[in-house]
Amino acid sequence: MFAPLLNLFFPPQCLICNEAVTAHGTLCLPCWQQVRFIADPYCACCGNPFDFAIGKDAMCGNCLRERPPYASARAVFRYDEHSRALVTKLKYADQAQLAAIYGTWLANFGKEAVALCDVIVPVPLHYWRFVGRRYNQSALLAYALKKHAGLPVLPDGLKRTRHTQPQPGLTRKQRQDNVRGAFAVPARHAAAIKGKTVLLMDDVMTTGATLDQCAKTLLDAGAMHVHVLTLARKAG
Repeated sequence: MFAPLLNLFFPPQCLICNEAVTAHGTLCLPCWQQVRFIADPYCACCGNPFDFAIGKDAMCGNCLRERPPYASARAVFRYDEHSRALVTKLKYADQAQLAAIYGTWLANFGKEAVALCDVIVPVPLHYWRFVGRRYNQSALLAYALKKHAGLPVLPDGLKRTRHTQPQPGLTRKQRQDNVRGAFAVPARHAAAIKGKTVLLMDDVMTTGATLDQCAKTLLDAGAMHVHVLTLARKAG
């Protein structure tokens, strides 16, 4: 009953370009056509999208050369110039309400991984970065997904043991060195991780260095398996 009144004072706008749309939490047609949502075919391990189908359970060259520590990774859409605003508005523009919308997308695109997992653990921010931003966008996404998946969230199941340099602009090797040994499972959460299949949540996968290190940390702490779910990922 409040929808018409809400629309009167806050007209629905496209999540990317802010053009008028018919409902809140949607994209206009041109933006929808430009965002590349990730569906089959994709790498059975890291979720990197393929241009064409190459067979069931096929893996990309990177995963064949060196399989990541996680069992699988999935993302909702490709991270590029068309979709970037969907991430940056949540991450840097204080639009935390977007997480609720993205939770629906994550539940849909990540349903296979969600069905295998016992608990959701978000990639953590360092304390000082958390203070500056006031929230952890990965934790917001985890709680938004919880409403659909029903899985418990362990918001501090991982902690950063040291401040790391921001990853943008670093090479893959530099990113790996930057986050090596930067995460730990707090002793108070060891029992909640041991023997469990963990859904590791983040906003964007780029080279995968941070997610690799987080997955290794969870496995070293006794997790049985780790699956990764992100809102976006860079293809390649």
